[in-house]
Amino acid sequence: MILPIVGYGDPVLRKQCEEITKDYPNINEVIENMFETMNNAHGVGLAAPQVDLPIRLFVVDCSPFAEDEDLTKEEQDFLKDFKKVFINAKILKEGGEEWLFNEGCLSIPGVREDVSRKPNVTIEYLDENFQKHTDTFTGFAARVIQHEYDHIEGVLFTDRISSLKKKLNNKKLQNIIDAKVRPDYKMKLMNKKGR
Repeated sequence: MILPIVGYGDPVLRKQCEEITKDYPNINEVIENMFETMNNAHGVGLAAPQVDLPIRLFVVDCSPFAEDEDLTKEEQDFLKDFKKVFINAKILKEGGEEWLFNEGCLSIPGVREDVSRKPNVTIEYLDENFQKHTDTFTGFAARVIQHEYDHIEGVLFTDRISSLKKKLNNKKLQNIIDAKVRPDYKMKLMNKKGR
């Protein structure tokens, strides 16, 4: 089922999310709905707070990056099958020289900015079967993971841009809060009276 994506300004996007256990209600359905919602909106990642659930869960599907002709064949092959669930994730280490990449967010339609992130991330997480993993990811996969991890920490990519860039985007951000945007996917937008 395609769920509405929560828009910028909603308090759930600023919450430090809670860990869950394997008896979380309908967890498999929640995960399936998140993948369906993300794919419908042409995203590469989606965190639970973006569908109004303040829990430490996010999904990623980096296959769209596999089309990037600047990547090596090995990188393309890795990304085309990179579809993962992260539950109760904890970043253990980020490393390498920071690199800029133009990011957007399904909760912040119409806003894109260059964000600086480290190219390597080591993360501990549970998969959809609640099996524990500790893995290191690089490049685009690492970037998507870091972006989605920020969501479960209550951080948005707009928090990582300069104050000048924030100021330049103020009107666009206010339009999202005022429900004056019309993305081509289902959204739950705030308005001046709340939601």
